Amino acid sequence: MAEREVVAAAAEELDFVQLNDLACERNGGRVIFATDEWFAPAANLLKRDAPQFDSSAFTDFGKWMDGWETRRKRTAGFDWCIIQLGVPGVIHGLDVDTSFFTGNHAPHVSIQAACLNEPPDLTLEGDRTGMAASDSQLAAVATLCSESWAELVPISQLKPGYSDSCHNYFRVGCPARVTHLRLNLYPDGGVARLRVYGIGQRDWSSLPGHMNIDLVALANGGVCLGYSDAHFGHPRNMIGPGRAVNMADGWETARRLDRPKQLKTDERGILQQSGWEWAVFRLGHPGLVTEIHIDTNHFKGNFPDSCRMEACCLTLEEEVRSIRDGWNHGKWEELLPPQKLRPHHVHVYRREQLVVRGAVSHVRLVIAPDGGVSRLRLWGRPTPTSATTTPEHQGPRAKL
Repeated sequence: MAEREVVAAAAEELDFVQLNDLACERNGGRVIFATDEWFAPAANLLKRDAPQFDSSAFTDFGKWMDGWETRRKRTAGFDWCIIQLGVPGVIHGLDVDTSFFTGNHAPHVSIQAACLNEPPDLTLEGDRTGMAASDSQLAAVATLCSESWAELVPISQLKPGYSDSCHNYFRVGCPARVTHLRLNLYPDGGVARLRVYGIGQRDWSSLPGHMNIDLVALANGGVCLGYSDAHFGHPRNMIGPGRAVNMADGWETARRLDRPKQLKTDERGILQQSGWEWAVFRLGHPGLVTEIHIDTNHFKGNFPDSCRMEACCLTLEEEVRSIRDGWNHGKWEELLPPQKLRPHHVHVYRREQLVVRGAVSHVRLVIAPDGGVSRLRLWGRPTPTSATTTPEHQGPRAKL
């Protein structure tokens, strides 16, 4: 079974690909309607893993494909589906991935969006291969008037799913909160994955002032803005929901090449060396951090030796400068002193172990010398902010 290589050169020029995938099934995204799913079900669009191809795999309905593929249309119209985002928020860019669809990809697509106050009572369950929308499903989805939703991506040509052309990137400039998308295929064909890159947005005014909440969680608007290395796994994985399902569902760096030939430790057992790796996050809302959880679940022979955490409160302008400077400068202050870490373990650091300060908007997790962390939780209380001086809910303003 083959796996598509990521075309890194193109992605490096697009800052939005570092943001969270708001539609990923791992983050709660799901397809709630599709006109046709003959060769492959639309639910595949939202898989977290990269598309795969098996030349020998067939179903009763034709060639097995790791994506959404409709039958060759022989009636009027075109195929489309409705996606409910797992994390409602502001979308900054999309990737319509046609990996392995080389003679059967959809020639053109468009994408529409809406913010619905109440999620529609639509659902698709089980293996949908070989199926099409029923009359009752068509009638139910018609009540959404999705053909009139705002247009994020106009009708655009797609490239075929070869390794050098499979990623079709679209930058989005709409600042509105989105809960649902409509993906239109013109007129039919296949798409492997849909990545919806953005930042979660929630109504903070509805929370009681005394309530502790995970300030950095993806669902609460947390976002990774920079990192030193992400060779095996992106740091944004650490703010995803639940516990990690495996090592790929966390942040893991390469082994540092400047490791000493012979390792030594201090009196606390912490390795003594100059190198470390880091990841920077903007909190979903500035707040007072009172408890930190660092989970090394699944990292048993490759967990970091130690970690520490820094924090600061930045305005939007200061954030922009920090991104441009590669986070080499800033107002970082210690939040969590260096801590020895254990493998496959949830480390809990409570208020008495933290350097208690006022409200912070950004944090930097530093691990030494390298390794993997599966989850990061920052429990605390949101604090009142001024929309003109903080970067809350803003997207990246410079290259990440």
